[in-house]
Amino acid sequence: MNQKLALEILLADYSALITGPAGSGKTYLLNQFINLAKHEGKHVSVTATTGLAASHLGGTTIHSWSGIGIHDELPPKFHETISKGRREIIEKTDILIIDEISMLHDYRLDMVDEVCRLVRKKPDVPFGGIQVVMSGDFFQLPPVNRRDSRGGGFVVNSDAWRELDPVICYLNEQHRQDDGSLHGILEAMRAQDIRQSHAKALLSRTEMLPPEDQIYTELYTVNVDVDKQNKAKLSEIEGDEVAYEQTTTGAKNYVESLERSVMAPSVLKLKVGALVMAVKNSPEKRYFNGSLGKVVAFDPATDYPVVEFTNGREVTMEPDTWELRDGEKKRASITQIPLRLAWAITVHKSQGMTLDAALIDLRKAFVEGMGYVALSRVRSLDTLYLKGINRMALQMSDEAFAINQQLSDKAVGHKEKFIHLEKEAKKRDLNPTKKVKKSSNTWQQKIEKMRAEYPNAYRPWTNDQDSDLKLGFQNGESVASLSKKLGRHEGSIKMRLQKHFGEDVIA
Repeated sequence: MNQKLALEILLADYSALITGPAGSGKTYLLNQFINLAKHEGKHVSVTATTGLAASHLGGTTIHSWSGIGIHDELPPKFHETISKGRREIIEKTDILIIDEISMLHDYRLDMVDEVCRLVRKKPDVPFGGIQVVMSGDFFQLPPVNRRDSRGGGFVVNSDAWRELDPVICYLNEQHRQDDGSLHGILEAMRAQDIRQSHAKALLSRTEMLPPEDQIYTELYTVNVDVDKQNKAKLSEIEGDEVAYEQTTTGAKNYVESLERSVMAPSVLKLKVGALVMAVKNSPEKRYFNGSLGKVVAFDPATDYPVVEFTNGREVTMEPDTWELRDGEKKRASITQIPLRLAWAITVHKSQGMTLDAALIDLRKAFVEGMGYVALSRVRSLDTLYLKGINRMALQMSDEAFAINQQLSDKAVGHKEKFIHLEKEAKKRDLNPTKKVKKSSNTWQQKIEKMRAEYPNAYRPWTNDQDSDLKLGFQNGESVASLSKKLGRHEGSIKMRLQKHFGEDVIA
């Protein structure tokens, strides 16, 4: 099925699954649909199974949106204790997007279905009448089952899936891999037909290293290797290291349970120049879970890191709090700077990303589909560099293969059923005029307004500015004079002086 027909099916209000191989344009199609649906006045809730995947669409996790958090089943009277804000969001939602659906447990899709039915007071309608649009590839990573939590499988095994009976939009055009060699390897993996020529082509990439001037991301299969590489990269940077230790509340078992879902490390170590990733959404939308940036300074008053994100926005990162709740009861909390080092990430967290270049270590691949996810992050074999690869990295799940075949067969029938909608596609304006909302009091506007009077407001202190500050103060210059001279607010001048000369230096 092509993207145009799939888009018309979604715009005709059908619940659906968008699937197909990596690079077939699933995220692009979702973004088109979201924009057009919003233009029509629909309330669209955009979610994904991981925070990083959600950040690609500017959304949140399905666990957070539904309020189920890390629960394995709904607590008694859950719908009665759900917050007013969460209830209103679910009640207003016309369309629910769930991206990277392969990683969602079947029982959790059932939980989301139950929440929607209860909150919207439509117990006999799947998801309380919400149009549900799922997206993902079952050849990619499956749901993670931990020893101390409920086990589950792919969402196609859920009751919610069977009742919803989504239209299958199987995209089969390739938009990412511009290299026939890499595309051929990936297709061979999906067909469970890896040959000696494919293995030889991959092994040749273990002999190549990225050029020194090339920017690339490193992918590892286990967290311990990610942490090791990030620490090594941090140690290569000259300068002082600043550490932030998390604070917690609640019983040990609840804290440990919450720690498994919090991506911020218990001790976060940073330096100016460190590559970092935000691990929580900013309430003011200044950054999102998955936003990448670089530490450019430390706030003189608080020592909190100042991060310049790739969108150009500079933000002083303050501690944020994650909570584990049981209804209205707070069982545990963790407070930490919502960042982690980002030179290296796990293959699991890379799902959904498109990378310009990647250095990948698949020597410890331990689950089917892991190699496929990692290898399909790049566009070309020429920008793929391998530290090593094991046999498991080339294997795909037999269950995923069976599911994919069933979906592919079903999609053929659905294409024939909805082929008449292609006429609508020819008339569709994919770029309708958007109403631009005037937004006042954004963080960037506040900074710009402050910099009109204080040009250096919220900018990192340079060594020369520090020298001028200390010399001027020691020579008797007033705070007001130093403020005007250095282009900073008097409060910033006072805090910087206290940092250099002690708390009692300013009367």
